[in-house]
Amino acid sequence: MHVRAVSRGLVTASRGPLPGRAVLLTDDGVPIEAAHLPVAPSAVPGERRDEVAGGAGLAIVVAHGFTGALGRPAVQRAARVFAEFGGVVTFSFRGHGRSGGRSTVGDREVLDLDAAVRWARSLGYRRVATVGFSMGGSVVLRHAGTEREGTRGIGARVAAGAADAGAAPRTGKGPWPAARKHEEAHVAAVVSVSAPARWYYRGTAPMRRLHWVVTRPGGRLVSRIALGTRVHPREWDRVPLPPVRAVADIRCPLLVVHGDRDAYFPLDHPRSLAAAAGDSCELWVERGFGHAENAAGPALLRRIGGWLVERTR
Repeated sequence: MHVRAVSRGLVTASRGPLPGRAVLLTDDGVPIEAAHLPVAPSAVPGERRDEVAGGAGLAIVVAHGFTGALGRPAVQRAARVFAEFGGVVTFSFRGHGRSGGRSTVGDREVLDLDAAVRWARSLGYRRVATVGFSMGGSVVLRHAGTEREGTRGIGARVAAGAADAGAAPRTGKGPWPAARKHEEAHVAAVVSVSAPARWYYRGTAPMRRLHWVVTRPGGRLVSRIALGTRVHPREWDRVPLPPVRAVADIRCPLLVVHGDRDAYFPLDHPRSLAAAAGDSCELWVERGFGHAENAAGPALLRRIGGWLVERTR
């Protein structure tokens, strides 16, 4: 793939043998692999084609979970289903797939989503919605709630002045630099699937294993070699606003989806999110549903796609 840089914070254009592929550049200089899948109305049953036509100006940006990537089968499945409802942008968070940098497990990843949303805008879509799974679910909530985060939000954007895209977050006691407002990064609706309400949760065995992977040198080695995910060795020096606080400032339609068989986060997480969000939020507790994109089947994904089309008309 041949890549030509255009400008930091927007997008680098891609040309060559992979149509619909691009490399995005985040505000802190991390290259992010991304892909665009146009709407596919021919794949939709005839009785629903009017729905798709109504959502022809809709782009759905998909934010995967920890250890995911745009090439993973579960992300590809979600993209194909969502393409029945609008154009789809997928991308790999930093430290995942072919993206650069190292994962900060939900902190600077807001910048990655921000770049993907702005790319969707640059492709001509009138409305952009975000759908996030697990870690990605927390990221879409923080992205949509950045006005509440104020000077600690996207503009913590993130380690101001960091020249090294893989550098650790900025240290010091001063305030975060003010966030730049990006009208092109505004979203019309948000769906958060299997997301945590708060950080540092260790109440389940899978989350205790995840904390070992993220915080221990041996765990990060396993993550890099076995899971293909490169985790930053530094802990957060400033804790990002937790999702349960970020949702209070989301002004667009919000859907929180969680499974009653989620082995990572129990049901108090989605219920806390919905309660904090108030009337703008709809909560779906799905019977028999496990965790994130790997457990999300076509039927649930189609219901989410239909919800997005209806809420963004």
